[in-house]
Amino acid sequence: MKLIIQIPCYNEEKTLPVTIASIRKVIPDLQKLGFSSVEILVIDDGSEDGTVEVAKKEGVDHIVELKEHKGLAFGFKTGIDVALQLGADVVINTDADNQYVAEDMVKLLEPIIEGKADIVIGERPIEEIEHFSPLKKKLQRLGSKVVSLAAGVDIPDTTSGFRAFSREALLQIVILGEYTYTLETIIQAGRKKIPIVSVPIRVNREVIRESRLIKSIPQYIYRAVEAIFRTILIYKPLAVFFYIGMIPIILALLIGARYLYFYYHGEGAGHIQSLILMIILFMIGIITVVAGLVADLLGSIRKIEEESLYHIKRMEIERRNDR
Repeated sequence: MKLIIQIPCYNEEKTLPVTIASIRKVIPDLQKLGFSSVEILVIDDGSEDGTVEVAKKEGVDHIVELKEHKGLAFGFKTGIDVALQLGADVVINTDADNQYVAEDMVKLLEPIIEGKADIVIGERPIEEIEHFSPLKKKLQRLGSKVVSLAAGVDIPDTTSGFRAFSREALLQIVILGEYTYTLETIIQAGRKKIPIVSVPIRVNREVIRESRLIKSIPQYIYRAVEAIFRTILIYKPLAVFFYIGMIPIILALLIGARYLYFYYHGEGAGHIQSLILMIILFMIGIITVVAGLVADLLGSIRKIEEESLYHIKRMEIERRNDR
């Protein structure tokens, strides 16, 4: 079996050597799990420093250079596409800042090797991370609960970038967002019934640098909510539009009941505006629900396209393996 450890990078010339060194120390333990080949893949996301030169100096197995900065989600997507082309059976994704303890890669791989899961998320000890503010810790817990509810699976740390994927999972995952892949992949896995579990991991206490993804708490909340809502809208459009459409419909019924009350008391003529408002709200609600039905039908077409893409990827890999 082949294991590829991918490291998305953006201006990581100072931290990358430490991360690579920690990974190389654990390679013998990974090989004991049955991996005859363990390779390191660096995805340079348009870095403006010497990240690529450092990666070459460290002698990593594969380097992908993006000409300009595309963002974390694009870098991750590019990495898994390349890993599949290289014949990876399992891919581990880790950050270049040496946040995660490399020895815990064994914990990520065990559920996949044992056939218990196709995606494994590393659960950080959030409460013990000193550089996380109390507000950030609360937001992490709240966000993870919301994503877990949307996905229908219990993942305590949904923003962790330390995770492992089987080839089967990677063939089914389709990254659509541009900000981060972490939330989208979990919701997709839950909706597509891809077996996914969480395992506790450790983090290195010494923080080399702050996260570049979270520039500010308000911005992170906005982008996270946007990503969650967009993903749910893609995979559960009828439910989303139905609940949104029910709001004006319920308001219309309440206003209609109020109008009937005045009508039966002989005061209907003075409340015609309520009748007009009721009709408008009811029409808005019905149109919204109908839009949900249309979106659901389009979602069926998307599912067919995703299944076709899955089979195309699978055939390409089998053809490459035959060669």
